[in-house]
Amino acid sequence: MSLKVIAQRIGITSFQCLVTGLVLSTLLVGCSSNRSSDVRVVDRNKAAAQRPAVTTGQYVVRPKDTLFSIAFRYGWDYKALAARNNIPAPYTIHPGQAIRFDGRTGSTVSTSSSSTPSSSSKTTVFKRPANGSGAGTAVVVPSVANKPAPASPPPAGPAPTGWGWPSNGILIGKFSSNGSLNKGIDIAGDLGQPVLAASDGTVVYAGSGLRGYGELVIIKHSDTYVSAYGHNRRLLVREGQQVKVGQTIAEMGSTGTDRVKLHFEIRRQGKPVDPLQFLPRR
Repeated sequence: MSLKVIAQRIGITSFQCLVTGLVLSTLLVGCSSNRSSDVRVVDRNKAAAQRPAVTTGQYVVRPKDTLFSIAFRYGWDYKALAARNNIPAPYTIHPGQAIRFDGRTGSTVSTSSSSTPSSSSKTTVFKRPANGSGAGTAVVVPSVANKPAPASPPPAGPAPTGWGWPSNGILIGKFSSNGSLNKGIDIAGDLGQPVLAASDGTVVYAGSGLRGYGELVIIKHSDTYVSAYGHNRRLLVREGQQVKVGQTIAEMGSTGTDRVKLHFEIRRQGKPVDPLQFLPRR
């Protein structure tokens, strides 16, 4: 049936019909254009994962920090960071202690000096906020020691065997080696769904001190490999606890992000690697 016939039946003129048709056409084109536009969504919660390894300055230890969490936050292998700071096993650190990234001698930080240092003797210090919610701010303090050659991480050991998936659910985010993208995988699920240890190991961090990860668990599997489980609703393990593959370690949640999901990483000597290389096919 033509638009003119429809207009005659409902009692409007041809001119009114023409105007109505033009308005409807314009609206339809506008809606179609909006649907086809490319809208970019940026996940600000991945800011912590995007940070490159820090090789300058130092970090001042605060309560609840561990050497493992500091190494994870700043892209280091924990054994290399311990060696750089002359920290022996079991890698105990204390609030107020300075963890160096540039190889100079670590010490408790003082932010004042009786003399004005030259620009070449200033060092950046990363200080974590008192509430433990962020990665820290930078403060410049004097340092006159010569910078030694960077320490190398220990040789990589064999990868643990018998990896299992950390949770059931749809894979919604894949690993990317690009520095601006995902350092692990993201698995969708339901609030409170079990989060499982992907391999045998020891819990070396359980808390919410790393920005962008929410409630986080880090498990050490060997001197080379650790795994991380972020955005949990509730943690069910404590630091120092031994866990087995498939053991429930947390409940899935949305802390530190905008939806319920598990963010899972595997790191080899502090560097992120693709978890799908280790997990079984499904």
